[in-house]
Amino acid sequence: MPNVSFVPHAADRLTAVLAQLKTYLGEKVSTNHAVCEAHSHGEALDLARMPAAVIFAQTTEDVSTALAICHAAYVPVVAFGAGTSVEGHVTPPEHAISLDLSRMTEVLQVNAADMDCRVQAGLTRQDLNARLRDTGLFFPVDPGGEATLGGMCATRASGTAAVHYGTMKENVLGLTVVMANGEVIKTGGRVRKSSTGYDLTSLFVGSEGTLGIITEIQLRLHGIPEQLSAAICQFENLEDAVRTAVEIIQAGVPIARVELMDDVQMAASIRYSGLDELRPITTLFFEFAGAPASVREQVAVTEMLAGDNNGLAFAWADTPDERNRLWKARHNAFWAVKALCPGARVISTDCIVPISRLAELIVGVKADIQASGLQAAVLGHVGDGNFHTLIITDDSPEGYGQALELDRRIVARALELEGSCSGEHGVGLGKLEFLEREHGEPALTVMRTLKVALDPRNILNPGKLLPEGLAYIG
Repeated sequence: MPNVSFVPHAADRLTAVLAQLKTYLGEKVSTNHAVCEAHSHGEALDLARMPAAVIFAQTTEDVSTALAICHAAYVPVVAFGAGTSVEGHVTPPEHAISLDLSRMTEVLQVNAADMDCRVQAGLTRQDLNARLRDTGLFFPVDPGGEATLGGMCATRASGTAAVHYGTMKENVLGLTVVMANGEVIKTGGRVRKSSTGYDLTSLFVGSEGTLGIITEIQLRLHGIPEQLSAAICQFENLEDAVRTAVEIIQAGVPIARVELMDDVQMAASIRYSGLDELRPITTLFFEFAGAPASVREQVAVTEMLAGDNNGLAFAWADTPDERNRLWKARHNAFWAVKALCPGARVISTDCIVPISRLAELIVGVKADIQASGLQAAVLGHVGDGNFHTLIITDDSPEGYGQALELDRRIVARALELEGSCSGEHGVGLGKLEFLEREHGEPALTVMRTLKVALDPRNILNPGKLLPEGLAYIG
């Protein structure tokens, strides 16, 4: 691979790099305005910047070639999957290349007997499960959108089923990663545990493309449950609903999903998803999975706890169509809220606390919403203490500023309760200001040291995940 000699001006370096990229990658490199505009931002965060070009990688070798050329010339590279991130993860810096992995969609290996598989990073969870259908296995991590599995690794995604199956961290066995200089490494493997070396797999999961670019993933698979049953229970009082969810977890019920939607969210979802049989009050969505006897036991305990906390009668969804209808309504929550006020903006945020502090947090957040004068819906994965706020605001700089101020108050509450500024959305650009408060400057210094060691020229998604600090100087 020839080197691009270093010249002082970023625009000149970029011109030289684009010429080399087109030589080695040909039509995989696009400077089309519409293509670049589509790669200028993700979802939700009010920030976009056009990349100089987009590379549509199809193999690990393509990624390696691109990074080697860009590293030699100090040109920034931002990995891009489906563009569903909400904290500005994929917004490029100036004079940068967007590296799109969405064409890397191969299932490279399925080991049904060992319940694992290896896939390329651009494959989505939905497509993987469609290809696994005849094996009796599935991949359970469900963030709701059409995210790529590489993006889910990069942001350490979780979602509705994490309370039972865990997050990406627990379900990734190994990775293929391209380092900043184009070198390719493999981490982990197919075994379920190992006591050798540093845990590099966990280092890259959640690193948001700042330490290396993930191109292949070894995933843990799970057996499709013998029986699935879904139900909802409505509550006149928000605290009763939260208390029910917390007590279910504390009782050790191996529930597959337990989701909360408050009165604002339910009003939006009833209208958008046609849930006309329900009332616009706080609602818990449940899913039970396992052998029939186990499901019956889970249901009995859950109904008892809900009844003790003033829950109304359970409504059951036992057929696949009925279950899909309920969970589709939950996954369409953002669009349901957006439809309440056409022309308005909806800002999605999240935070997480220990489940014993969840009721305190949500009650405080509802008070913050009321004091702000804004309309917002609360929903979330209450089984693991994670919840989201969908803030409706005018599509203007002033409205956006109001929404961000409410977001800051919500996150501050979570941190005061020993929580985190994000349970699953990640940091990107949107949560940078909270990192020092959550982790402390000494921990951030260690993180920056890792960044400098693995990406000394700071070309991998620069400015994301870590606030700037001394480790960047030089």
